[in-house]
Amino acid sequence: MGPHPAVAAIRLAVRRVLHDVLTEHQTEPAPAPDARTPLVLVACSGGADSMALASALAFEARKLPVRAGGITVDHGLQNGSDTRAGEVAGRMTALGLTPSEAVSVTVGREGGPEAAARDARYAALDAAAERHGAAAILLGHTRDDQAETVLLGLARGSGIRSLSGMAAISGASGRYRRPFLQLDRQTVRKACVAQELAVWDDPHNSDPAYTRSRLRHEGLPALEKALGKGVVEALARTAQLSRDDADALDTWAADAETSVRDEAGALECSKLHGLPPAVRRRVLRRAVIAEGAPAGSLFARHIEEVDRLITGWRGQGAINLPGRVEARRQGGRLVIRQG
Repeated sequence: MGPHPAVAAIRLAVRRVLHDVLTEHQTEPAPAPDARTPLVLVACSGGADSMALASALAFEARKLPVRAGGITVDHGLQNGSDTRAGEVAGRMTALGLTPSEAVSVTVGREGGPEAAARDARYAALDAAAERHGAAAILLGHTRDDQAETVLLGLARGSGIRSLSGMAAISGASGRYRRPFLQLDRQTVRKACVAQELAVWDDPHNSDPAYTRSRLRHEGLPALEKALGKGVVEALARTAQLSRDDADALDTWAADAETSVRDEAGALECSKLHGLPPAVRRRVLRRAVIAEGAPAGSLFARHIEEVDRLITGWRGQGAINLPGRVEARRQGGRLVIRQG
């Protein structure tokens, strides 16, 4: 008798990602894992999604020339979080994941509590990957998480890139992999039950003080009640279609950027004006980031203000942007520099 269907589904998803990692990082086949074979880490909070992922990674890695380990991040936002992180690390060790470690972070305040915690978490995961020489880090985001991300982007009015949600592969050199983006949260939870995996439900996930929590427990159920089942699947399809469009526009903008600069490399306003708006704004965003504006702090409203220097020129002054960057129109050129 084979494994439970939910268990089989999560293992298959992880197996596909591991084969991709091996193809990318292993030039010669090896009979068994050793210090030269790729190390794949799982980011595990102890919740159902990441515990199911940790279990599937441990199972599949035993059959492939892959070393498997795990990292859990203690954000220090709840009493006893350090003890809980130690327990999660112990569970990963019991599954056969080596190394398995808990790392502590200090969460700042920039961008709000959710964004600050996310930034601290990814910084810790990046550091762990560098420290251990990991080829990839697996993240347990599901199709439901993707749907929530699309809706959050829609609510912010952030444009098509925001609607594209989370990529299956992201980060430096494709470090982050999300095997579960095509699986719903219910399937992943069923896999935990079938394997009798101990899981921890983070109270923050049901705390209405957090935007994503309200969306998960109030917003999406209301949409499904009004529109019928299938909203999550439709939003996930929207993410993929938006990502394809956004990638194409980004490529177009990268190609167009050289054509709108003069011999000295300055952006010419007349040539920028001739570009389609979606392409022009991408060129402007690339230019602003290149001068030092943090991408995570650069919103659509910032680029719209810069765009008005091209399309709605009325003699307005410099536009102040994140990272102490300013943009001004001067002599038919768009000048972007740190102030």
